[in-house]
Amino acid sequence: MHLSFAPLEGITGYRFRNAHARWFGAADRYFTPFLTPNQTYKFTSREKNDVLPENNTGLTIIPQLLTNNAEHCLWALDVLKNQGYDEVNLNFGCPSGTVIVKRKGAGMLTDLEELDRFLDAVCNGFSGKISVKTRLGLQSSDEFPRILDIYNRYPLSEVIIHARVQKDFYTGTPDLEAFSAALSACRHPVCYNGDLFTVSDYERFCQTFPTVERVMLGRGWIANPDLGNQIRGKGTLDKTRLRGFHDELYTAYRETLSGETPVLFKMKELWFYLHCLFEDSEKVLKKIRKAKRLRDYECAMNEMFDHALIADAGYRPVK
Repeated sequence: MHLSFAPLEGITGYRFRNAHARWFGAADRYFTPFLTPNQTYKFTSREKNDVLPENNTGLTIIPQLLTNNAEHCLWALDVLKNQGYDEVNLNFGCPSGTVIVKRKGAGMLTDLEELDRFLDAVCNGFSGKISVKTRLGLQSSDEFPRILDIYNRYPLSEVIIHARVQKDFYTGTPDLEAFSAALSACRHPVCYNGDLFTVSDYERFCQTFPTVERVMLGRGWIANPDLGNQIRGKGTLDKTRLRGFHDELYTAYRETLSGETPVLFKMKELWFYLHCLFEDSEKVLKKIRKAKRLRDYECAMNEMFDHALIADAGYRPVK
């Protein structure tokens, strides 16, 4: 199975990817948090740093773009190609309301004629590989056959399907029936994304879809950084590697971010997921969330590592 690490804004940047690869082995591919090309024809400093080849040595990186403007997209594709990237992913899946209102992300599925024109311009203007990450529609998965008909017209390298519609955000259950229909109808390699949080989840999915050769893991892989190894039968998570991963990432944030507050924000975001690995972790998680200074955070974090790990632990969204 080909395992891809899904992007999550604010968490899976280059510092995270490097620490993850060092302590748990690299994913087959890491997709970057989306870059947003615009009329300035410039990437932000954060975006530049995240895709710099020297910040991603030894890793297979797929930059992801969030835009509805073909000219801006082609500019970004050219910049990335000059940096050595031969494949770029287009985000047609982000369900955020602030993104949708701008007709970006899953908002691109609002006007299928415009989606068709966009893909026609981009695919004809770029010689590298282009993949898409998509939702099944905005309101209903009944929309997806028409969306997929457009994807099938173009030489896409892959269609990554998050098996929900935009209005679901990340709630409810992925629509596996709609995914099955899409799998049969899609002319491109298909990658599945959606609620594979544990080894058990992965095994159930494989039993249902034995022909699928690509999956994308996101929240589950953040919550259990060793999930890829466990899926491949390479043992169980231990605290030594988890602590090494944490400490490397914490040190990287302290060295590159200005002040304690940004570092605390980053680590609190991470612990929203990581705490799922530990028994009786809610009280300690509250201490981490309330930490105002790094010394307070470190005390709470050390207390968390005193707790036992949970077998087959994983992120479970609040229903």
